[in-house]
Amino acid sequence: MEEPPWKKLKLSLERPYKDDHGEPLHELLDITPDGQHIYRPREDPTAAVGTKLRRIFLERGLDLFETTKGSRTYPALQTQDAAGLADHAAERGKHAESSHTMSPEELYKMRMSLLPQLYVAFGEMCQARDLLTLLLSSSLPSQPSSLPPAPLAATVVDKPPPILSVRAFDAQLTIGGKDKSLRAAADLFKSAAMKIEESRLAGERYWLDALKIRRRNWGLLPAPLPFGAATGKGADKTSKDFLISFGLEESPPLFRRRAVGRIAALNVGNNGHPLEFPLRQRTRLRVSLTRAYENGTRQTCHSRLTDVDDGSLDGALRAAQVEVVEQEIFSTLIKEASSLPTASAEVSERLILIDAAQSTEIRFELVDGNSVARQTGDHNDPLCDFVYFSLHILVLRAHSASKAQRLSKTSIARSGTVLPPPPPAPLLQPIIEILQYREFWERVRDEVDRVVSALRLAGVSARVHYNPVADSGEALLVALQSEKSDSVGGEVLLRIDERHTLRFTTSSPSTLTAHLPQATLSIASISQLTQLLVDEISSCLLRRICEIGTERCDKVNETWFVDLLSGRSVGRWEGCILDFRISFKGAIVECSASRANREGRASHIEAYRPGGQLTLFEWVRHIIDSSLGR
Repeated sequence: MEEPPWKKLKLSLERPYKDDHGEPLHELLDITPDGQHIYRPREDPTAAVGTKLRRIFLERGLDLFETTKGSRTYPALQTQDAAGLADHAAERGKHAESSHTMSPEELYKMRMSLLPQLYVAFGEMCQARDLLTLLLSSSLPSQPSSLPPAPLAATVVDKPPPILSVRAFDAQLTIGGKDKSLRAAADLFKSAAMKIEESRLAGERYWLDALKIRRRNWGLLPAPLPFGAATGKGADKTSKDFLISFGLEESPPLFRRRAVGRIAALNVGNNGHPLEFPLRQRTRLRVSLTRAYENGTRQTCHSRLTDVDDGSLDGALRAAQVEVVEQEIFSTLIKEASSLPTASAEVSERLILIDAAQSTEIRFELVDGNSVARQTGDHNDPLCDFVYFSLHILVLRAHSASKAQRLSKTSIARSGTVLPPPPPAPLLQPIIEILQYREFWERVRDEVDRVVSALRLAGVSARVHYNPVADSGEALLVALQSEKSDSVGGEVLLRIDERHTLRFTTSSPSTLTAHLPQATLSIASISQLTQLLVDEISSCLLRRICEIGTERCDKVNETWFVDLLSGRSVGRWEGCILDFRISFKGAIVECSASRANREGRASHIEAYRPGGQLTLFEWVRHIIDSSLGR
C-alpha cells in the first residue's frame, strides 16, 4: 500500500551549516554601523593551546610548578613573618589581576550591564543641564530664553534601539524559537494524521471482520446502548454496534450470556485476532479413566484436548464456543451425578469422580485451557475420546428434545390439551452404562478365553469370535442421537472341534443371553456362564468320544451313548463296559476312563492330563484299542 503524498513531504527546519557550494558558514559575531559583518575567525588548535599555556603563566605566575611541587611534598614552614607573606600574596594577586585579559564574551556581558546605567546617567545629566539653564535665565531677564513654553514638564527618556549586532542576535534567538515551535507543530500534525489514518484503517478492518464472521454463519446481535445514553420517550434507541453470539440455541440463559464476544475497535491483542471475550473463563473439560488390575497396579488415561484456535476469526470463535459448551456439559453432569442408580459419585467445584464399575473410575474435571498438556502416546485411550465426544452428542440430543418441546407448546395451547412434560434426556447415565458394559464384556471374554485355552491345551480345535459392538459406527451414532436410549449389543461365537457352535449375545449394561440348539437362556451371573460353558463343552466332547468309539468298535457288537445325567460317555460290548468322564479344573480339561466286567466291577481306571505327547482324542483312541485287545 502506497503512502499518501503528504507523508512523502520532507521539511527540514534545522540550522544550515553549509552553503549551496558545500562551504562551511562562518559564525557571525558583530555588524559594524557601516554594515560590515564581523565573523568568528577560525582558530588554529596549536595557537589556541599556546595561548592557553601563556595565560596560565600570566595568571598564575612563573613559579607555578614550584608551588605545585611544594604543595605535593608539603615542605616545612619557612622562618618568615606573617606580614611579609601577606604582602607577597597581595602583590602577586594584584599582578595577576592587572595581567588578566578579558574575553569577548566577558566584554560583551560588561557592556550590556553598563549601557543601561550610562543611559540613565545621560538622561539625568541632560535634565540637570536644562534646570541649570532655566535658573540662569531667571537671573538674566534681558537674555532671550530658548526653552519650551512649559520647561518644567515631564520628560520621557526612551531607550535607544540596540546596535545591529544585538538586533542580529535577537533575530537569531527569535528564529530559533520559531524553528522549535514549527518542529513541535509539525510533529503534532504528523501524529494526528497517523492517528486518523490508523483509525480509518481500523474502521475498515472492523467491518471487514464483521462480514467474515457473518459469512461463517455466526450470530450477530445488536449491542446495548452505551452508558448514559438517552432512553426516554422519543429518544433514538437504535443500536450503533453489534455483539457476536456463539452459544447454543437451547442452552440455559447463564451460558448464553457467557457466550458473547465483540470486535476490538483499535487495539489488537497478542492472539492475532481482534476478538474480545469479556466473560471467557478459559477452561476445558477433560475425561479421565482409572482402572485397577488384580496385581494392584492402576492405570490412568485421559482424553485428548485439541486446540481449534488457529489464529483466525473462525478458529477463535470455535475455541470459545467449545469452552462454553463443555462448561454447560459439566454443570449438567453435576446435577445428574447425585441421582445415579448404579454408581456412587463425589462432586466438587471443578471435579466429578464416579465409580462407574467394579474396577473402573471415571473423572470429569475442568482444567486450565492455556496450561493444559496435550496428552499423546500411551496416556490416551480411545474410550476416553469416545466418552468425551459422546457427551457433546448427548447434549445436542437434549437441546433437540427441549426445542421440540418448546415448539409443541404452541399446538398444545391451540388444542387446549395439556400433556405432562417428558423427562429431560440424560447425559451421564448412557456413559455409565457404556463403561459398565465394557467391564462386563471383559469378564465374559475372560471366562470364554479360559475355556478356549483349556481346549487348545488338550489338543481340541477351538475358535472364538468376539464382536463387542455389533452395530456399525453410523448405527451407533444414530442410536446416541435418538430420543430413545438404545442399548449397545455384541456377540460371541465359539466353534468347538469344527462341529459344534455356541452363540452368546450381550446387551448394555450387563445382559447376557445364550442361544443353544434346544433353548435360549438368560444368564444372570458369571458363575452361571461358567457352568453353562462347562456343561455344553463336556456334552460336545462326550458326543465326540461316542463317535470315536463307534468308529473303532465297528467289528464288534458295541453300543455307545451319552449319559447326560451322570455326565459320561458309555460304550458296551461283550465282556466289557467302558465309560469316559470329562471335568474342568481351572484352565485344564481332564478325562478319566474306567473299564468294568459284566458284573459291573471296575477293573482298571486311567486318567488323561493335557501337556503330554497325546491329545485328548488320541488318548481316547488308545484306551479304546487297548480295551479291545489290539
